[in-house]
Amino acid sequence: MPLSCGIVGLPNVGKSTIFNALTRSTKALAAKYPFATIEPNVGEVAVPDERLPVLAQLAKAKRVVPATVRFVDIAGLVRGASSGEGLGNAFLSHIRETDAIAMVLRCFEDEDVTHVEGHPNPQRDAEIVGIELALADLASMRRRVAKLERETRANAALREYLAASYRVTAALEDASPARIFPAGSLEARVAAESFLLTAKPVLYVANVDEERVTAHDEGVRVVEKIAQTQGGRAIVLSGKVEAELAGLSEGDAAAFRAELGIERSGLDALAAGAYDLLGLMTFLTAGEKEARAWPIPRGTKAAQAAGTIHSDLERGFIRAEIVSFDDYVEYGTMEALRSAGRVRSEGRDYVMQEGDVVNFRFNV
Repeated sequence: MPLSCGIVGLPNVGKSTIFNALTRSTKALAAKYPFATIEPNVGEVAVPDERLPVLAQLAKAKRVVPATVRFVDIAGLVRGASSGEGLGNAFLSHIRETDAIAMVLRCFEDEDVTHVEGHPNPQRDAEIVGIELALADLASMRRRVAKLERETRANAALREYLAASYRVTAALEDASPARIFPAGSLEARVAAESFLLTAKPVLYVANVDEERVTAHDEGVRVVEKIAQTQGGRAIVLSGKVEAELAGLSEGDAAAFRAELGIERSGLDALAAGAYDLLGLMTFLTAGEKEARAWPIPRGTKAAQAAGTIHSDLERGFIRAEIVSFDDYVEYGTMEALRSAGRVRSEGRDYVMQEGDVVNFRFNV
C-alpha cells in the first residue's frame, strides 16, 4: 500500500479545490457549503523532478515516469468531531488511514463561500483541528494507559514504557501534538505504536487569494508560526489560482504564473513537501524504454530498492551499478561513464542516496 497524505481542515477552506487542481480532475465536489465531501477522494500526484527530462534526452527514452505521492481529500471537520459531531467519526477514521497530513488553513475572505466559524481565522481554525485530533488521541491513550497499568503490576519491566505513556497523555491533555517528542524517544515510540493522529507529520497549507499569493502578509506569517510551534512545515498557495492554472496548457500556465509573479507552482511545492514529509527519496533509472523516478523510504538498502522495481530483482540481486546524476549529465552515456571510471559497484547493503542513477544486476 503506497504512503498517502490526507488533505484536512474545516469545511469550505479549499481542500477539494486544491485536490482537484493537484489531480487535474473534478472528482471532488468543490461547493460553497459545508460537508460537500463525505467519502474521501484519492488521487496520485506526480512529484516534480527536473532531472527526469534531462535523463530521458540523454538515454533517448520513449517516455518519462515521475515518482508520485497519494493524496486523500477528507471530509471537513468541525468542533466536537472527536465526539462525533458533523462527520467527525468518518473524518478521524480516514485520517488514521493516512501517513501524513496536509492541513489547509483558509487565509482569504469570500462572502459567497460559507465559513462554519463565521469568518476565516487560521490560528483559530488550526487550533480547532488540533484540539479535536488531540482529544481523539487522548481517548486512545487513556484506554492504553489503563491496560498498561494492569500489565505493569505483573511485569515491572513495563514501568518505563508506562511512564512514557503518562508523558504522552499529559501532552495531549495540554492540547500539544504527540509529534513534539523527539524522533527515537520512548514517547515517540509510544505514540507510533498507539497510532496517534497527532503523531503524524503535518504540512500547514496557507490558502490565500489571488492578490496575496506572492505577499508575505499577516495570515501567512500566522500559518508559519503555527508550523514552527506545532512541529510542522508551512507552504503558501492560492487554491483558486492553482485551479485556473490546472486547466491551462504548460506554456499558458507558465505565462500566467509570470504575470502573477509566481516563480513556482504552489501545487509543485505541495507535492514535493508531502513527498518529503512522508520520508521518501528518489532513485533514477534510464534506458530506451523510459526514464523513471522511483520513490523509496529514506535509508532503503540497494536490494530492497531493486525490489521496488520487481521482486525478482531483489531475490536475484547481484550488485547495483550506480552513477551520480551530475556525472551522467557530464559524460552523457553509460559507456563513457565506465571508461572514465565513474560507475560504482555497490552490494546489497548499500544505503541508497537521493538522485542515484542505478542499473541493477541480478540472476534470473
